[in-house]
Amino acid sequence: MAGEDEKRTGLLRPDPEHALWRWATPQAEAVLASRNLGAILRFYRSVHGLNQTQLGTLLGYDKTYISLFELGKRRLDDVESRRRVAESLQLPPHVLGVTDPAATDHRAMLQFGESTVRLAEIARQSGHASEAVAELWPLVARLDARVEDGNSEREVLHLLARARVGLGAALGNVLPEERLHTAARWTAKGLHIAQYFEEDAFASYALRMHGNELRKSSLTGAAVERLRHAAALAPDRAARAAVLPLLARAAGELGDTVLFDFVMRETEVLLQQAEHTSLFNPAALYEIRLRGLLVTGRADIAIRLVEASPLPATTAAPQWRVIEAVTVGHVRLLAGDHGGAAQSLGTAIQEAARQRLPHQLQRVIRTAEPGLPDIRGEAEQALDRIRAEMAA
Repeated sequence: MAGEDEKRTGLLRPDPEHALWRWATPQAEAVLASRNLGAILRFYRSVHGLNQTQLGTLLGYDKTYISLFELGKRRLDDVESRRRVAESLQLPPHVLGVTDPAATDHRAMLQFGESTVRLAEIARQSGHASEAVAELWPLVARLDARVEDGNSEREVLHLLARARVGLGAALGNVLPEERLHTAARWTAKGLHIAQYFEEDAFASYALRMHGNELRKSSLTGAAVERLRHAAALAPDRAARAAVLPLLARAAGELGDTVLFDFVMRETEVLLQQAEHTSLFNPAALYEIRLRGLLVTGRADIAIRLVEASPLPATTAAPQWRVIEAVTVGHVRLLAGDHGGAAQSLGTAIQEAARQRLPHQLQRVIRTAEPGLPDIRGEAEQALDRIRAEMAA
């Protein structure tokens, strides 16, 4: 029946994909900030290809009224009418100057969401990725439901993109290797929205996070492409410093020795210029260099580096300590130092089990085979416990 009504009136609803991002563009932001009803109506018609008659049918007004509104020759001062127009255009009421409990709830939801995304990122970086997932999952579901209802205003979409990316990154820490594609799918969903905002910093962030999850899913070529794009869009040294370590890791895993060495050289220069973070610091870069040397066929250099250089004293994020311990264990095993390798891998198992990092336990299992069967068995038992907890 609804389809027949639309055919009869000539009113064609926008497809769901178009509805998702129509208020995300900078042009929409400027129109909404003006609070000008005429400008908002013109923008809506332009986006959806509606004429004044079709928009009038949607809002319950004659074409003449729509024309007068758009020309600024008629005002809509009645609060209930403005609220009805906002609902029909699927906008929060405050955009049209209506202040009521719904608008207050909307602002409170955005403030809560912003806080949740920030705290979840802190939790993930401090070794509590499962807690980050628990916080972000209901937020994403709530925002997705709002968008499905047609409320796709710019500020909600911006928050949804960040929440999806954050959820994907957190899942990338807590899922085993065979399920890491799920994490990449969530970061891809965030990137899909972020691309419409035309903000280099935001696009670089989303590309960086998605590229890293693609790498972990063994889609290394696509990962390098996304990370190179993220580096190109990085608006400043800090943003570029956030991308380069991940690009170096992906380039190494792709076997691109030239790109790996080039990126590592630039990263070393940036260490003296940009602020250090949980990822961009001497300890994290030490591990990235070691693993890159191993996967590009230069294990001898990695062995000399471990034997000649103590581990950097820089404090790294908890999960990076696990990553580093596995890599150092691998290097020591290649050097024939089974005792040192067992010590490093044993430490990695304990920390990975405590932080619930199944992917790192799987790295231990591969590294320990066949030279360290006891370590392999210990890692398998820890992995089985985590899988049982996830299944429950």
